[in-house]
Amino acid sequence: MNDFLELDTTGPVLIVGGYGTVGTALTRLAAPDWPLLLTGRNPDRGSHLISGKIPGQQQNVSVQKWDLNQAEPFAAKVRAVISAVNDPDDRVLRAAVGAGIPYVDVTRWTSRVTRAVTQATLLRPTAPVLLSSGWMGGVTNIVAAALAEDAGGGDTIDVAIRYDINDQAGVDSVDFMDRLGLDFEVRKGGQAVVVRPLTDTRWVDIAGRRTKVARLDTPEQFTLPLAIGAGSVATRIGFSSNASTTALLAARAVGLFRWGSGERWAPLRRSLLYSPGSGGTAHIRIDVKGPAGTRTAVISDPQGQAHLTALGGLLGLRTVLAEGARVGVSFPESAPDPASRLAELESHGVTILRS
Repeated sequence: MNDFLELDTTGPVLIVGGYGTVGTALTRLAAPDWPLLLTGRNPDRGSHLISGKIPGQQQNVSVQKWDLNQAEPFAAKVRAVISAVNDPDDRVLRAAVGAGIPYVDVTRWTSRVTRAVTQATLLRPTAPVLLSSGWMGGVTNIVAAALAEDAGGGDTIDVAIRYDINDQAGVDSVDFMDRLGLDFEVRKGGQAVVVRPLTDTRWVDIAGRRTKVARLDTPEQFTLPLAIGAGSVATRIGFSSNASTTALLAARAVGLFRWGSGERWAPLRRSLLYSPGSGGTAHIRIDVKGPAGTRTAVISDPQGQAHLTALGGLLGLRTVLAEGARVGVSFPESAPDPASRLAELESHGVTILRS
């Protein structure tokens, strides 16, 4: 692919997938701060976001076509790039890093994060490359790092997600359903262990709601040990409907995610989770044990998971565009003073209850 991106420090921020579910939320958050260029395969779908149609908008917003599945090259002059869609061939990553443009990614699952680290490193980046694809655009990573700092370290980090089945969700947000037939590697007690998805279940109180959760492959389980030296990291997910959790665990028990891993069974797999509603609340509980004891935080966003993911992207953009930003590959939890980021999340309506 011969895409032609060029660094222009006065140009727009390029949001790839800027009018999707997460992209729209990110566009609304970022429009007051920077001019924006939104891209996707069907630019007409982004017409409602062009200049003058976003409340509080201070900058220009434009939309262009960039279909990552087509060979037609794309060209633009931009100050930063953030990817809000899956980039299976690293096309956006290679175009941005090769041009020395600050880059943020909020959509990769773990194996693609590991590949992105390798790809970006081989390109010898001359600008910041922030791989912020932990749960909810790296918000989970940031809060876990803040708790670990307060606890004197992250010997054990447990993340429990309560997924609201009434929440709005884009197709990309449930791509992890296609990973539920694959075992994955995590760190436990500082050692590598292999875990089977949807096992090791437990009941957890999340925002006053008793929720059954089970193991899930997410990038923060890979990055937190690397970035802050966490000894054990476990992420589990459960649903606001216990019936949905039971159905998902039953599907795993009969082997659906192994024998039904092909395209033929994709609609059935996704129907177990992808039923986007009119909106819901995103809840995440994080428990960190360290030398100074246990620290807990419960994150709640009444505007839902797309808004929380977009906030992670907004924090990422501010990180890579900050004066003196670190050049090269990093993760959201790599930033100094992660606790300072929590106030910014709260300023956008997110509640973070710490204990």
